[in-house]
Amino acid sequence: MKIELCDSYDQLSRKANDIIIENLLQHKSLLFCAATGNSPTRMYEMLSKEYSNRSELFSQIQVIKLDEWGGLPQNHSGTCETYLQEYVIKPLKITEDRYVSFQSNALQPEKECERVQSELEKRGPIDICILGLGMNGHIAFNEPADFLQPNCHIARLSPQSLQHSMVAGEDNKPQYGLTLGMADIMGSKLIILLINGVNKREITQSFLSTKITTSLPASLLWLHPNVICLLDKEAIGDLK
Repeated sequence: MKIELCDSYDQLSRKANDIIIENLLQHKSLLFCAATGNSPTRMYEMLSKEYSNRSELFSQIQVIKLDEWGGLPQNHSGTCETYLQEYVIKPLKITEDRYVSFQSNALQPEKECERVQSELEKRGPIDICILGLGMNGHIAFNEPADFLQPNCHIARLSPQSLQHSMVAGEDNKPQYGLTLGMADIMGSKLIILLINGVNKREITQSFLSTKITTSLPASLLWLHPNVICLLDKEAIGDLK
């Protein structure tokens, strides 16, 4: 794993943006796995500016959604779909045929997972996977557990996940998560892990210990051959 300490969240976002652009210049039709939440937002805004200057660079990129809150209407303000439409799909003009998305309110969630898995197998492997570090060490909705699921699955959400800012203030909480599995993520050619903010200090310390355990799913990334971990100074604090 390549770890880069950044002076600020803005610098972290710029580095991630530049890595993506560099890869797009070499492979315009790459499969991009998009995370949601606070960590990648500034990076997506920078990619949107890149699009305004050279839209042709994004004309073939394919996007797959990393995960989704289950049981909410697709157009709910807190869904990953709403976030991605605002920050990725619309700004980068991603056409429907180039976007694979979990439906948040699918009538048959198991079938929805099978559909997304099938699409991934047809289009994959993922070329670039963007990840954030959950407060309990989860990545996507692969929550701490005795064992982790390899492929797309319905996830039981932890209390920590249900406190995420996307849904924390909602009266009707998500009933479950829909997510890519650990094997899907670990099969990515390149993983960019973004860790920022003072609230991530404790879990960052656990992650940087390099101890690999399913009780901290992100720790499995230490086994991947090509991970770039970008951290800002707030997430590190006084750690050496």
